[in-house]
Amino acid sequence: MRKGVVNRCKTTEKGLPRDERVLKSLLDPSRLPRHVAVIMDGNGRWAVKRGLPRSVGHRAGADSLREIVRLCVELGVPVLSAYAFSTENWRRPSEEVSFLMDLFVEYARREVAELKQNGIRVRVIGRVEGLPPAVLDAIQMLDGETRGGSRLVLNLAVNYGARWEIVDAVRAIAGKVQAGKLGPEEIDETVISAHLYTAGLPDPDLLIRPAGEFRLSNFLLWQLAYTEFYITPVLWPDFGRVDFLQALVSYQRRERRFGGVNR
Repeated sequence: MRKGVVNRCKTTEKGLPRDERVLKSLLDPSRLPRHVAVIMDGNGRWAVKRGLPRSVGHRAGADSLREIVRLCVELGVPVLSAYAFSTENWRRPSEEVSFLMDLFVEYARREVAELKQNGIRVRVIGRVEGLPPAVLDAIQMLDGETRGGSRLVLNLAVNYGARWEIVDAVRAIAGKVQAGKLGPEEIDETVISAHLYTAGLPDPDLLIRPAGEFRLSNFLLWQLAYTEFYITPVLWPDFGRVDFLQALVSYQRRERRFGGVNR
């Protein structure tokens, strides 16, 4: 890269350029995160700021997810987890909840061909048994159509809550202990991880938290123990390729010590 290129690009408050080509040149492909988690927050606020119905914001948020999924495949990020609908979101107005359920079904039907073509394996994590029949059908369809995907695992957290995930894991482990298939002394971090919804996948290396919030919102509490956080004021519908690349560059500039010390 020529000297001074970064300085001539429009930069953010973090000092990172807003130029996709330059950001890609700053990335080390060998040090990309194995797993990126995103909390898709700010859809409603995005719409309200524009005098639009909240549903418009949710649809724009789905479009942002599509672009980030495409970029993950392009870059070679192996796993992306997106927080789509939490167990607490049922408290929202019934019209908004119904729209979100319908949007999931629409997204699944519209995107499945591209997801399959691009080698994307879709997994829905959460208490799926509590979802409407049409959503369950869409989940089954996505699972069947994309099962052979090997370029990206896309985890969609729907009716998901991290505390319930841990409860479900504990219940499953307790059942094995009760049945004599597992001894209490055998229970360790590996056993617990193997009973979570994300079993078999690496824990997230990077969590992207848009909308300027500083809370986890009951998302992947166990898995995020040593994850690097990237917090941005950008609302999710405005979060695009450049924003994602900025997050990756910021991630690669950090030193991950996992409780150790600098040497």
